[in-house]
Amino acid sequence: MIDFPLIGGSFLVAIVVGLTGMGGGALMTPMMMLFFNVPPLAAVSSDLVASAVMKPVGSVVHLRRGTVNLRLVGWLCAGSVPTAFCGVFLARAFAVSDAVKYALGVALLLAVAGMALKAWLGTRGGTSSTHDIVVRPIPTLLVGMVGGLVVGVSSVGSGSLIIVALLVLYPALKANQLVGTDLVQAVPLVTAAALGHLLFGDFQMDLTVSLLIGSIPGVYLGARISSRAPGGLIRALLAIVLLASALKLLDASNTLTVWALVAATAVTVAGWRWRRRPSDQAASPSETVSTH
Repeated sequence: MIDFPLIGGSFLVAIVVGLTGMGGGALMTPMMMLFFNVPPLAAVSSDLVASAVMKPVGSVVHLRRGTVNLRLVGWLCAGSVPTAFCGVFLARAFAVSDAVKYALGVALLLAVAGMALKAWLGTRGGTSSTHDIVVRPIPTLLVGMVGGLVVGVSSVGSGSLIIVALLVLYPALKANQLVGTDLVQAVPLVTAAALGHLLFGDFQMDLTVSLLIGSIPGVYLGARISSRAPGGLIRALLAIVLLASALKLLDASNTLTVWALVAATAVTVAGWRWRRRPSDQAASPSETVSTH
């Protein structure tokens, strides 16, 4: 049975995903649990299957543009694909309790921390091509293993967590190379996790169909808008939304949630002003010269 409110919700979430490139599992799964009372395992299962249908589209675009480091993809997948299946078994074992819900809350907190780290490190900027990067097999393999386990349990991490880990390990990668590499490695990762949930999880066809009906046009619309919207502002709003979702999944009180969001907003505003200051100082000499 088609769920029209869920279609509307997935449409709105998909617009955010199209705008930022992040937040698919981190927003879609909590939305289903918090607003539509979908059981945790069913929400994770349906979200992963829907993601497995959508992610290859963006991957093809990046492969054609040459913004994918296939060596990194190989090492990440070697670690993530097996542990994604392990994550499914863990999620199945914990399905009788709130463990999946709490695991998702922790994963969202890690995603928020990762986005903050990415924003801070992003000022450095990479300049190398995908062929100049020296691959570090063991750390990359470990990143894939941890990422696969988290994705298998909670559906979160294929984008927000792993892309930040790549940024730390390979700071010379350009932003489009990070996104392209992460997106391509996420295809087998999410597919493996989705297959595990199809076999051992709680996949529900009606949920997945509703997600796809809403998310496909939403992603397209968000991608069209992204060229005009201020990306930094959108990512900041996304981080605040993820923080709120994480706190509610962890059963935080309303008072704690409100104060945490106020603090996060204050830090975001201060960070935005700090990042703008160098550009303002750099602009002042040219303005002085132009007056002579």
